[in-house]
Amino acid sequence: MESYLERLSRVFDNTRVQLVTTAVAASAVTAGVIWGSQRARRATRARKLKRDAVDMVDFDSDVESVSIATDLDSTSSTDSNKDVVTRHTQISLTPNEEALIREQLARHYAFFGEKGMAQVRDSFVVIVGAGGVGSWAALMLLRSGVQRIRIIDFDQVTLSSLNRHSAATRANVGIPKVSALKMNFAEIAPHARVDARISLFSAENAPDLLSGNPDYILDCIDNMDTKLDLLAYCKRNDIQVISAMGAGMKSDPSRVQIADIGDTFEDPMSRAVRRRLKALGIQSGIKVVYSIEKPGKVQLLSLADSQKESPGDFSVLPDFRVRIVPVLGTMPAMFGIAMGTHVLTELASFPTEPLATKGRHALYARMQRDLGNREQQRALADGGAQLQMNPDDCGYVLEEIWRGKSALSSATDRLALTRWRRDRPMATSNCVCMTKDEADKHDKLTGTPEDHYSPETVAFVENRFEEEKQLSSMR
Repeated sequence: MESYLERLSRVFDNTRVQLVTTAVAASAVTAGVIWGSQRARRATRARKLKRDAVDMVDFDSDVESVSIATDLDSTSSTDSNKDVVTRHTQISLTPNEEALIREQLARHYAFFGEKGMAQVRDSFVVIVGAGGVGSWAALMLLRSGVQRIRIIDFDQVTLSSLNRHSAATRANVGIPKVSALKMNFAEIAPHARVDARISLFSAENAPDLLSGNPDYILDCIDNMDTKLDLLAYCKRNDIQVISAMGAGMKSDPSRVQIADIGDTFEDPMSRAVRRRLKALGIQSGIKVVYSIEKPGKVQLLSLADSQKESPGDFSVLPDFRVRIVPVLGTMPAMFGIAMGTHVLTELASFPTEPLATKGRHALYARMQRDLGNREQQRALADGGAQLQMNPDDCGYVLEEIWRGKSALSSATDRLALTRWRRDRPMATSNCVCMTKDEADKHDKLTGTPEDHYSPETVAFVENRFEEEKQLSSMR
């Protein structure tokens, strides 16, 4: 032990070792101070930005819009008449420019014809919200010939938004989303007039932000209260509007639908909007893009430990969501492109009839009657209650649990619902989808499913029922 201490003493008597040790210790202390100060500055900056934003947006005043000055001439102020776009804003083109534009839009002229494209090019569209949904809707409307566009959003481009924004790049991080779009649009259609409003929409500034006699308004807002203010204003003022419901936590593109808000189902956000609009006396007349895919595969991200102490500091504005919604970047793009497509066909007087899944209600009613007959026969044979499931319940079982396919053969034709286990009551968690022939054979079986089906088939069915138990808690 003594010899070890002597060797250690000789090492530290070495001048070079002393210098190295001192440098390492100093670096560690410096790094700690820098990290701590940076963390403190970030928290202070977040609080300051929040106060500044609240100061700029006086929710109790008659402020009509907020304009944040930037170095970009294109978005420096919406007070300048040259930046304000309305339905009657003139688009001046030379013959050569017109020839270029017609070539650029040649495929659309072939699709909509001269009259339809004239209506598209003469239109004025307002997009409220320039994030993952709104940026794609705006981009495709511009590419398709809309020449007068107003885009409204108060938020800035962040690194995390690059997975879903249609135009933003790393160079755009930190600038307003509407500014990033306007710069990008100038490269695609320099003749188009783009009114970029750096502003938070509210009921108070709606008359200004939605002025100019727009042909269509696209609601791409993800805040519930603001969305309701926008939709109610459009309905009261008879302005055409289409609204995007939640694209977060969704992953199945085949479930994206366009329907009237009164016909939506199996989507929590659509249900919440529908109920709150009903309280305002609005039950229908608003087209929405939504997904019938049940959420539950992913959840909202939890707050980090550093955020739990004062979560309000990390929301964009008061009353805005703090927790992060997981988003597959392609899904907001699909919502935005679906909205843009619907608006284009409306502007061009090219009629479409969106086929919502709820259009299969006749199928659900037939399956409910068939299931009722099967259950009635069981009730006569075994005793027990009659069927308590309505057509919508049958539709839920068919579409959500069994994906429109037979549990035994994956067939999609001549389907029927029947009880899986005879000794258990009929419920969504004991109702299986089969073809009619398979269901007829199944109903004649005695004993348990394990006596007649392979372990793989039984496991598959039971796993779907377990999944249904989790989903039913969210219905």
